[in-house]
Amino acid sequence: MTKRKNKISVAERRAFILNAFREQPARNFTLNQLAAASGGNNGEGIRDTSMILGELLENRIVERSRRRFRLTRDNLPRHQARAVMASTGSMCLEIEGFKNTVFVHPRNMHTALDGDIVEAVVSNPRRKGQEGEIIRVIRRADKQYVGTTEIRSDNIMTVRTDPRKIPVDICLQRKRWPDLAENMRVLVRVASWDDERTLPEGELMEVLGEADSNEAEIHSIMAEFELPFRFSEEAERAAAEIAGGISGDEAASRRDMRGIPTFTIDPEEAKDFDDALSLRRTTEGHWEVGVHIADVSHYVQPDSLLDREARIRGTSVYLVDRTVPMLPERLSNELCSLRPDEDKLCFSALFTLDDAGRLIDEWFGRTVIRSQRRFTYSEAQQVIETGEGDMSAEILTLNRLAGILREERIRNGALLFERREARFELDADGHPSGISFKESKEANHLIEEFMLLANRRVAAFCAKTKSGRNRTMVYRIHDKPDPERLDKFRSFVARFGLRFRAETGKAVTREMNGIFHKVKGMPEENAVSLLAIRSMAKAAYSTDNIGHYGLGFRYYTHFTSPIRRYPDIMVHRLLAGYLEGARSAAQAPLEEECKHASERETVAAEAERASVKYKIAEYMRDRTDEVFEGHVSGLAEWGMFVELEDSIVEGAVHFRDFGDDDYYWFDDRTYEIRARLSGDTYTLGDRVRVRVKNADLRRRILDFSLVPDYPTDYDNRT
Repeated sequence: MTKRKNKISVAERRAFILNAFREQPARNFTLNQLAAASGGNNGEGIRDTSMILGELLENRIVERSRRRFRLTRDNLPRHQARAVMASTGSMCLEIEGFKNTVFVHPRNMHTALDGDIVEAVVSNPRRKGQEGEIIRVIRRADKQYVGTTEIRSDNIMTVRTDPRKIPVDICLQRKRWPDLAENMRVLVRVASWDDERTLPEGELMEVLGEADSNEAEIHSIMAEFELPFRFSEEAERAAAEIAGGISGDEAASRRDMRGIPTFTIDPEEAKDFDDALSLRRTTEGHWEVGVHIADVSHYVQPDSLLDREARIRGTSVYLVDRTVPMLPERLSNELCSLRPDEDKLCFSALFTLDDAGRLIDEWFGRTVIRSQRRFTYSEAQQVIETGEGDMSAEILTLNRLAGILREERIRNGALLFERREARFELDADGHPSGISFKESKEANHLIEEFMLLANRRVAAFCAKTKSGRNRTMVYRIHDKPDPERLDKFRSFVARFGLRFRAETGKAVTREMNGIFHKVKGMPEENAVSLLAIRSMAKAAYSTDNIGHYGLGFRYYTHFTSPIRRYPDIMVHRLLAGYLEGARSAAQAPLEEECKHASERETVAAEAERASVKYKIAEYMRDRTDEVFEGHVSGLAEWGMFVELEDSIVEGAVHFRDFGDDDYYWFDDRTYEIRARLSGDTYTLGDRVRVRVKNADLRRRILDFSLVPDYPTDYDNRT
């Protein structure tokens, strides 16, 4: 607003004041501010402005709060927005044209739920953004909620849900579901809710089972992350109708690789084998390495029922006790699984390497193969370690070549993250009886290196024509690390006497790999690896190629797992087209597919973590009050996380459970928790002892308390 110095009429002043409110509808004005901006805040200006505000108040155009004036809600601009529920119980609004999200206090949420499209007004400037109020719900999100039943009366049953997902219980009419018992885990949707003073009316979608039972809780996780429980009858029928044999014409149209030594290496529990390796000497004395990938795109045609189903799912999801597959079992475990002694259709990448591991030539195309042997990782590792066993010559040669490729990759700037992966030992009822760790050995690296080789060479081939023109491609990208996060990592590792001076380029990965090597086997290893991972960007799918920083590749894609990842099917189709001379594919629709695939990958990772957390809570439920040694694995405003030694079990220790009367606070500058009286500090990697306080299966969390003065001769009998 511009101040007016000349004398103006009351009408002109009223116009300036109204314009001020309309230009800044979210602002609260004082009487003096409005008088000064509309012609002057002398005595006359104050009197005229006060009179005008009185009229506006009487006509309910403005309202007053603590000597400040603002437009009433009815006079504020209306906005259509998407409501997003925060874990704190508050809500944010995503409004087109607004740079930042708008905060909504719980008292102003009306009956809006996460994902709803709402009408809202924006008012009350806050220090970090603006505050909104929801007027009405325009369209409900198609969401379902998991909860536990509670009988309230003869007529009413409520479903207690996760308050982070929906802030109120949901009401069910018992007469509609008379057989529904108390303490059952159920899936419900909100059928109607118009008055925030009442509970929303719900509709029962599915009974998941008795609360705290393994089946019910795993189904609850699947429902929470909107993972499908099963394939539709139509999808199963479509898969069953696919012919299983390989016709003579089909085999003749492909490169025949059936006479070449070929095998698979997979985890012991694997049921689908979507990649195989072959090896033979060429007439020139080089090695021809075949990377053979199940030709899923032969069976799953674009925009078919099975293709649409796979696209929606995006990826297979690996929960602790089950897999939620992307494709029906008829495809994943039968037609497309490269089982031994069966002819199979593949999309293959053949690489000619010399004895020094240098790439001499490459070929991509459709093949028919026949695997002679299915190895588990432990069986292949035994061949590598002893030099004896089935196909030992092929495995030993491939292992030697893989070692050369790995060394070259490290020299070129690849990061060597090696976070331990846990395996739960489950009894017949799915309850965890123990936790062990999967060890990554040479057999794992052998498979990894040749899959990486295939992925990067397919990406490079598809990226450009022979004349050098760019072609649209689906890439797996990974951006450079954030400089601020690298600074935090630098400060953190300095605590352990480790120098990290690099800031950009290959020097970062070289020094980081050196640090990983130094801390291997040390108490701080896990904390250092965790913070290094957090300093990195997140990998994603995109048609905009920025390279893969973590692997050190200029071109990289996902080609090798089409049974469990939809982007791999997309890549197979692009490769097939470009091999046949097709023009570059349209970028926009593929970019949308990439975005969806990245989102589904995130959902899958979150669901997998949730299932692990549930199993951890279940595993520790019977260990309440036992004492364990661990190390600090995370810091927060309220306390810290502690991971128990030699396990993936992690729990929270709130400041109130630190075991003394000191005052603790989190210093985010030094990344430490400090005690005001004693001066004690805690940071990532510190060794501590904790007692198991509580294991909450429903919320999938563990609470620990510190044992600060536990005897030094403590014997961990657990």
